[in-house]
Amino acid sequence: MDSFNYFNYFTEIEEHFWRKRGAHLLVSPLDWAIVETWQKAGIPLDAVLRGIDQAFESYQRSRRAAGRPLKSLAYCVDAVLDAATQQKDAAAGAGPEVKRSAASPEPFSRDELRAFFSRNAERLAKAIQRLGTTHSDLARRVEQARAGLAEIAPLLESPAHVDLEDLERRLTVLEQRLNAALTAAADSETLLAIRRELDRQLAPYRRRMTPEQLSQLERQYTQKRLFERYDLPRLSLFYLT
Repeated sequence: MDSFNYFNYFTEIEEHFWRKRGAHLLVSPLDWAIVETWQKAGIPLDAVLRGIDQAFESYQRSRRAAGRPLKSLAYCVDAVLDAATQQKDAAAGAGPEVKRSAASPEPFSRDELRAFFSRNAERLAKAIQRLGTTHSDLARRVEQARAGLAEIAPLLESPAHVDLEDLERRLTVLEQRLNAALTAAADSETLLAIRRELDRQLAPYRRRMTPEQLSQLERQYTQKRLFERYDLPRLSLFYLT
């Protein structure tokens, strides 16, 4: 993916799905978790968009449509994977790609990055105060994330070009550590409630997914819900937009 598509992955998919549905509605937590599984699997943006188009065409031909809009990206999972496989096969059959060097603008300005870091640092600081008396160990882990964010922030002041991929790797490490801390801090009832919520939403689409897809989606959905439950920011640049 080029840098623009890479860091606008979520927004591009969300807006494309809105256009296909013909309604500017909020994408559900399940849909966001599905997009995260595609992103982490490295499925190119254009393959995702083509798969969504194919899923809508299939849905419109089916009896299930009957004038009802397609409600979830879960219906598009198979079509997106098929589109990704087709693109990979086509690339394998083509000759070596001729790479052209072209200067591309940075997807984010320094001010946007600074504001993103500042917002996240502020939310982490508030969470530390909020959790300090009831979840001291989690508060300590959140403080470590805040300190890690402060260590990375000076990279934004370098006069040189900001290496966004390296920045994203550093932020991903911090976010993964936060996720591990949240999972460890959550009690069984909380995790069970999240699992039941996911099962209810997935019920109409479960047969369309493989066990591996379901397992990955469960991890992403649980992560999203835990960050929301403790009101912690997502640190990845994918959430800047």
